[in-house]
Amino acid sequence: MEKSQLSDWAAPLQSYLTWKFHGFSAGAWIAFGLVTAAGFVVLLSARKILTRYLGRIRERGELEDLLVSLIAGTRTLVLLVLSFYLGSMALTLSIRAADIIATAAAVAIVLQIGLWGNQIISYAIRRGLEHQAGEDQGLATAVGALNFISRTALWTIVALLILGSLQVNITSLIAGLGIGGVAVALAVQNILGDLFASLSILIDKPFAVGHFIVIDTLAGTVEHVGVKSTRVRSLSGEEIVLSNGDLLKSRIHNYKRLFERRVLFGFGVTYDTPHDKLAAIPAQVRRIIEGIEKTRFDRAHFKEFGESSLNFEVVYYVLDPDYNLYMDIQQAINLGLARYLAREGVEFAFPSRTIYLAPQPAETLPKDGQRGVTEQRTPGPH
Repeated sequence: MEKSQLSDWAAPLQSYLTWKFHGFSAGAWIAFGLVTAAGFVVLLSARKILTRYLGRIRERGELEDLLVSLIAGTRTLVLLVLSFYLGSMALTLSIRAADIIATAAAVAIVLQIGLWGNQIISYAIRRGLEHQAGEDQGLATAVGALNFISRTALWTIVALLILGSLQVNITSLIAGLGIGGVAVALAVQNILGDLFASLSILIDKPFAVGHFIVIDTLAGTVEHVGVKSTRVRSLSGEEIVLSNGDLLKSRIHNYKRLFERRVLFGFGVTYDTPHDKLAAIPAQVRRIIEGIEKTRFDRAHFKEFGESSLNFEVVYYVLDPDYNLYMDIQQAINLGLARYLAREGVEFAFPSRTIYLAPQPAETLPKDGQRGVTEQRTPGPH
């Protein structure tokens, strides 16, 4: 009796499951719907769980913040398309239909990767460069240019991948873009060179606004770093405008990065200085330097015998980059050295030359009464 009742229920159900719609049975459509719904629910739940889990981490770093942003930024429509693709596997589709669904899923994935890449670019620029851009409008412009170039390159690649997924022949398109890009690059190569040079300055940071730099024979304080040029205020007051491309080709001395200053100077004393006083000079120079704050003595030596002086060479360090402090210390050393040498009776040498005239032999001297007269004879026959 029970078997007959079960068969009575199963017969109509079986007939409904075998009913076909657009070439597929109702059972296949039900399986498609269940797989699609289950896949969509699982993907949504995974996105929500991962976002909450990473968001609850107390000591999150920049990497965790980026992951939260990427997961939360995953589009619901992309998850739906992927769920639809998973559900389509329950149907026995034709090759054309399967290709269409697979292509749609591939396009959705590529678009999502493009959106993730867009977020990564924004995150990198904001975290790494935004605090510098706030200090100078030129840097803000360079950041905007870097953002534009990066996103243009990203979405160009995404567009090419999508066209490739749609079975579009992109070889000729890439060739055309390459030729057009070369033509444009040649037309604006100077501008592009300065633009990329400004991006190099922004990223590599050889100097920044407010730094005192020396470029070849030019010296001054950086006031503005722009997309095409950098402006430096010289010591005499005028503004120097330098092309970013030419600037990076030069040797740049950045004195803002100076932590301590090495100083080398020399002086000379006269040749008539006694030996004992000459030998005592290096030790006295050391005592003078070590008696001044923010200095570190390195060496003092009797270096050489000069043309008109006995030359000494001294090296010490100023433990502060301030130029005015260096000049104050050098002045104190000079005054202390002058006092010591004056007290010891030792004189500073200055350029001089002593000429010794050798006495003439007696036979070459003129005779008495003929001083200043030279006898001249004309050769002739004897």
